[in-house]
Amino acid sequence: MKNKLIIIATLSFLISCATDKDQSDAFGNFEVTEIIISAQANGRLLQLNLEEGQTIVSNNVVGFIDSIGLVLKKEQIEETINTVASKLNNFDAQINVQEQLKLNALKDQVRIEQMFKESAATQKQLDDINGSLKVLDKQILSIRSQRKSVMSEIESLKKQRDQVSENIFNCQIINPINGTVLTKIAEEGEITSFGKPLYKIADLNELQLKVYISGNQLAEAKLGQEVLVLIDDGNDYKQLKGKVSWISSKAEFTPKTIQTKEERVNLVYAMKVNVANDGTLKIGMPGEIRFKTNINQ
Repeated sequence: MKNKLIIIATLSFLISCATDKDQSDAFGNFEVTEIIISAQANGRLLQLNLEEGQTIVSNNVVGFIDSIGLVLKKEQIEETINTVASKLNNFDAQINVQEQLKLNALKDQVRIEQMFKESAATQKQLDDINGSLKVLDKQILSIRSQRKSVMSEIESLKKQRDQVSENIFNCQIINPINGTVLTKIAEEGEITSFGKPLYKIADLNELQLKVYISGNQLAEAKLGQEVLVLIDDGNDYKQLKGKVSWISSKAEFTPKTIQTKEERVNLVYAMKVNVANDGTLKIGMPGEIRFKTNINQ
């Protein structure tokens, strides 16, 4: 009887040791960076070609917002640009005429000055030609000023046109990343506005297991370190490999919903572990880690 008690006690001790040996080092839940795609224009949502659970690639146009008003506005601005620009040819022609008149007047000035020196021309003739040159200079300056004003107007119109073109481009809904649609927020036919959420997407090829470790475990955790990740698989665990991608530099109070290896730990450090998703990992799923990475050990 005594021998039986010794055997039972020994087995209990061994089981206890095995349990402690296999105990996970940290616990947490899987998360992923979720991106909310919002409208970049105002108007009716004409198309939104996606469904929840659908995988879509980056730079793919998944929908359109009505842009007919913007297209008409752009056409109107372009017509105005053409009308205003036609004035430039007229100004250029006027400048050419005035420049030719000035060239002729300069020749007359040289001739009259020579004649004046020879007393063959009067002071009035010399004053008249000098006055004519001043008038021509003012006229040329005035025309060039008007031309510059028209050029400024054209540049302003072009900026307006470019802004409208950008607004038209933004009526396209372009998916920014490769990922899976988590939530479809808007539907076709709805009136949307700038900044209004349309859908939520995330790259599920790799998830992050956010766990919490105590200060005593910090020495075991290093960035880039491989760890063993465990998830529930029926009555057993499925083992995956993970890599530590982030360790908080500040301690925080233990979240109420989080289990830690050491009981009664008030302060913990958050840590994230990147885990490749073979399709079994889901957002919010619980997981555990062990710093020992040997599979099935």
